[in-house]
Amino acid sequence: MISLKSTLAKPFAKIIYNQVQKWANKPIETQQKVFEELISKAAETKFGKDHDFISINSYEDFVKRVPIRDYEELKPYVEKAVIGEQDVLWPGKPIYFAKTSGTTSGSKYIPITKDSMPFHIEAARNAILLYIHETGNSKFVDGKMIFLQGSPILETKNGIQFGRLSGIVAHYVPKYLQKNRMPSYKTNCIEDWETKVDAIVEETLPENMTVISGIPSWVQMYFEKLQQKTGKKIGDIFKNFNLFIFGGVNYEPYRAKFENLIGRQVDSIELYPASEGFFAYQDKQHEKGMLLQLNSGIFYEFVKADEFFNENQKRITIKDVEVGINYVMVISTNAGLWAYNIGDTVEFTSLKPYRVIVSGRIKHFISAFGEHVIGKEVEQAMMDATSQTDVRVSEFTVAPQINPQQGLPYHEWFVEFENEPTGLLEFAKKIDESLQKQNTYYFDLIQGKVLQPLKITMVKKDGFQEYMKSVGKLGGQNKIPRLSNDRKIVEDFPQLSLLK
Repeated sequence: MISLKSTLAKPFAKIIYNQVQKWANKPIETQQKVFEELISKAAETKFGKDHDFISINSYEDFVKRVPIRDYEELKPYVEKAVIGEQDVLWPGKPIYFAKTSGTTSGSKYIPITKDSMPFHIEAARNAILLYIHETGNSKFVDGKMIFLQGSPILETKNGIQFGRLSGIVAHYVPKYLQKNRMPSYKTNCIEDWETKVDAIVEETLPENMTVISGIPSWVQMYFEKLQQKTGKKIGDIFKNFNLFIFGGVNYEPYRAKFENLIGRQVDSIELYPASEGFFAYQDKQHEKGMLLQLNSGIFYEFVKADEFFNENQKRITIKDVEVGINYVMVISTNAGLWAYNIGDTVEFTSLKPYRVIVSGRIKHFISAFGEHVIGKEVEQAMMDATSQTDVRVSEFTVAPQINPQQGLPYHEWFVEFENEPTGLLEFAKKIDESLQKQNTYYFDLIQGKVLQPLKITMVKKDGFQEYMKSVGKLGGQNKIPRLSNDRKIVEDFPQLSLLK
């Protein structure tokens, strides 16, 4: 029997689809309007006065007055807002600060305002509605939905609430989904991640789970615990589970492992949320990339990644981007972030409409020898190798080995296998060949005998989880970097994580 909620979802989805098409079909005009509104609204803020917003009449004026900044460079303004000062980066005070783990600056506090908060919620909702509009599948709205997220407990300082983004968002679940939503508030408040996942397993086992959402690495942990407890595939435990919603990392390296855990294929929706804004979501099941949110109070700029550290970097808007180029994404928002480098690199897969994939982090690359290998390339190489074999990989990270005990330097891949390859050297060769095809610099270094082909160091089962636990980053929005330009992570690996 089809429920009223499921029936009503389809016409609502059509309305939202039509609204999205309006701005998606007028991208340049939409972004220009967002830009003008941002400058106008913030003209009387401290930041606006310091950067002469009142005399900004064009994008070129903005580029002259507002340099690209990262968190450290914007921090003096943020700190004023944190202690409760008004009108610093955006009119009034933020309603939240999303606390995130910074790699260089300890905790970062990202402002969320009453103007920006609705777009975080709206984008997540629209992603699901566009899926319903495209597929006609709305039955899942009658089942239980789980969102693996951080604790919703917030602390208040200076009239502003502080917490993890996923915990903040937990307070905005629409009323019509409240009865469907899991886990319980009590379970969601558990801080220890392993204890929390155990409690979630107990709560969800008897339920009709239809939607499961979260960062793939942590959903994988949940699935594995379910399987250990029941001895069954996830698709047999939850017979009506047919939609997986994820974000935070590329799903493709996990797909084979997930399909094995589930026992069948399920539809998926990729999201690109961050504390700084909800940037994109997958709007089509069979198109590569996610629809860039151009009408969400965010103005986008882009700098070619390989030019980003040049003195005269060229900033462009969506009007001048090209497909297939690796760009650093820079944002200005109605939360008061201005020409802000969030650290992500993106690549456009389509310009009509504007769709992107996340290709990596501007600080996460390997160029110890001038090769500039990025996250997207190592993930593609691993997928190429696993697609030619029956090997499944749970997790991996890559680091340069600059001073080996013997022979030439190389890239060292730390890999946790679900099922090990029968020939490790042959498997490593497949990865290396794919990487050489994708990256001409790497190819030249291998062929020129500057580097030797990559080597794999096997990590024992749950070794990455052990590492994340040891550094206090198990669960939530934390994730293992795909690669790094030094050996800090792998040197910090507890010795028990590595297979000797």
